[in-house]
Amino acid sequence: MASLQASTLLLPSSSSSCCSRKINAAIHVPNLPKLNFSVPKISTRKQLGEELNIRQDRFMNTVITTTAIEDRSDKSTTIVTTQLYAILEAVADRVEMHANIGAQRDNWNTLLLNSINMITLTAATVAGIAATSGIGMPLLALKLSSTLLYSAAMGMMVIMNKIQPSQLAEEQRNATRLFKQLQTQIQTMLAIETPTQEDVKDVMEKVLALDKAYPLPLLGTMLEKFPEKFEPAVWWPSNQVQEKNKGKQCNTPRDNNGWSEELEMEMREIIQVVKRKDIEDYVRLGNLKLKINKVLAISGPLLTGIAAIGSAFVGNGSCAAIVAVAAGALASVVNSFEHGVQVGQVIEMYRNCGGFFQLMEESIEATLEERDLEKRENGELFEMKVAMKLGRSLSQLREFARKSSTSSHVDEFASKLF
Repeated sequence: MASLQASTLLLPSSSSSCCSRKINAAIHVPNLPKLNFSVPKISTRKQLGEELNIRQDRFMNTVITTTAIEDRSDKSTTIVTTQLYAILEAVADRVEMHANIGAQRDNWNTLLLNSINMITLTAATVAGIAATSGIGMPLLALKLSSTLLYSAAMGMMVIMNKIQPSQLAEEQRNATRLFKQLQTQIQTMLAIETPTQEDVKDVMEKVLALDKAYPLPLLGTMLEKFPEKFEPAVWWPSNQVQEKNKGKQCNTPRDNNGWSEELEMEMREIIQVVKRKDIEDYVRLGNLKLKINKVLAISGPLLTGIAAIGSAFVGNGSCAAIVAVAAGALASVVNSFEHGVQVGQVIEMYRNCGGFFQLMEESIEATLEERDLEKRENGELFEMKVAMKLGRSLSQLREFARKSSTSSHVDEFASKLF
């Protein structure tokens, strides 16, 4: 408490006397609370430097970690790209090899055909001359020459019928085309996509499958030219899966990646027609040509052997000369028909066409079996590819599928190309 004393105040009154009074006043002031102000410590220069270093280290570690992840990703992409370029070089080399060997084996067919026919006709001519000759050494020389020529022609014919040069040349032509197609696919992948290690594995499997389907050597790995049953060619991996379309748009409830129930029904109808008409027809024709080729491959050497035996008994008024000349002429005709018409090449063409339709069938079935629409190839793009492979426009393909679904029997083939 604080006491204040006021000075004496003179107050007027009615009386004449002044009286002086002493007034004491007291003012009470409340106790104020004590306030404790915490003054922050002022960091020293050393502490500030340490804190800045810690923050800088954290920032640098974050930057280094992010950079390291990006570097690893870039390095992985670079390795995959390098591997694909290495495979691309190998594929380009195979294209050149198969093209050169195909040209060589086509020359084999022409040279062997002309050589065998010339030898056979020469032997038949010599046998005819021997029949008109007298007895003695001239007859023996002509008979021996004719027999040797027929024997040589028979041996060459057996070898030619075994390897079927026209079919070998067609194999190499197909291999060249398929390797060029794979080469284009790799170049497109490198140009517009971001390849992964899985892409490298798929490409490697395709290259090895083509090597197995169309071998280069003749001994040991040559394809059987006279199988018991005709089968379409298979040049793709057995475990091949449907590739994902990496450039497709995100699916929305209105978009379903270009797929619809109508499109799926259209693809199923196309598969049914391909199996019922195209593949079945090529298998039937392939079996027919295979049987014809077997008969021709046996008949040619057989007739040449008969002519060789007949030429050995020419003379002395026997009818062996007729057998030798007639059998030789027939052998020349058979050989010309078999290798001049190139029956083996036609069989290989049928094998390739059958494989083409079988690959299309497997591709469509694998796509439709995938329930996740996001993992499928874009529906509109897939439909366009199928239409182009069948040689049809989109409107023609849809009309053909509609006609096939409404009619149980369709005379038209799915493909307009083959």
